[in-house]
Amino acid sequence: MNSTRRAFLRKGVGTALGTAAVVATGIGAAPASASASASASGSASAAGRRRGCRRIPPSGIGMHLYTMRTPLAADFAGTLEQLAEIGYATVGVSGRHGNSPSAIRQMLDQVRLKAVLEHVGYDIVTGSGLPQALEDVHTLGGRWIVVPSLPGSLHSPAGYREVARQFNRAGLAARESGLKLLYHNHGGDHEVVDGVSLYDILLDETDPELVGFELDVYWAAKGGSSAPGELFVRHPGRFPALHVKDMAPNGDFADVGSGVLDFPEMFDTARQGGVRQWLVEHDAPADPFASARASYRYLSRLRY
Repeated sequence: MNSTRRAFLRKGVGTALGTAAVVATGIGAAPASASASASASGSASAAGRRRGCRRIPPSGIGMHLYTMRTPLAADFAGTLEQLAEIGYATVGVSGRHGNSPSAIRQMLDQVRLKAVLEHVGYDIVTGSGLPQALEDVHTLGGRWIVVPSLPGSLHSPAGYREVARQFNRAGLAARESGLKLLYHNHGGDHEVVDGVSLYDILLDETDPELVGFELDVYWAAKGGSSAPGELFVRHPGRFPALHVKDMAPNGDFADVGSGVLDFPEMFDTARQGGVRQWLVEHDAPADPFASARASYRYLSRLRY
């Protein structure tokens, strides 16, 4: 873990411990100190003056449905209805639980939720199943088709360069259909292998016009060589969607706003990164609906 990453997490842990009362109310962490908010773009002082004035637009707060997989399996329509009642405006589809794209779209329309993307396996996106997958995303009403992970056999610089080539090809097909291809990261994507950051290979060797990224901020913060906010500055416009996932002090998953990640600092450069959707995710919630409510409450009240 490099000095940037250590500083980022130290600051987050300090914020969480120093503002326990605030976190307990769901309002969130205190703003980062001026000494820790230097921006790679050289505009930290201007950004600091704006801190506290900006908010996530209500239409941008969504739920990645992997979080809700257990209740969805029991009652897909009822789960969507409860998410809409909480206040969520959008969802990212991850698993259909036996439902067709048209049936899911009908359920979403009934509760006025909008699917913005669907996760589709790498083998499908790079194979003969891509045309149908693109059609399905259109049926759902989404704008992005997202590869959620990569086969372990490709975990090398050469493998990621092959992935970049395949993404450019699939990204062209997606653009021709009116969609855009995104990639969702995990911890292994941020490893440095043979002196090369695997994630940087994808960023550097894919065409920005064809390929974007759904940045999982938890994995980027935990294993990345750069803080998420720095990625937004270094690669402007490439991150239209986020997985907003918090980190407990011991490194486990946490409800958004209850952990150590400094979201105001992270989101300070989100506009430069092109962020349009903040999709809540918790990989293992004890109570999915309680987690959904707490995370929505935090994001809806957050000012940065």
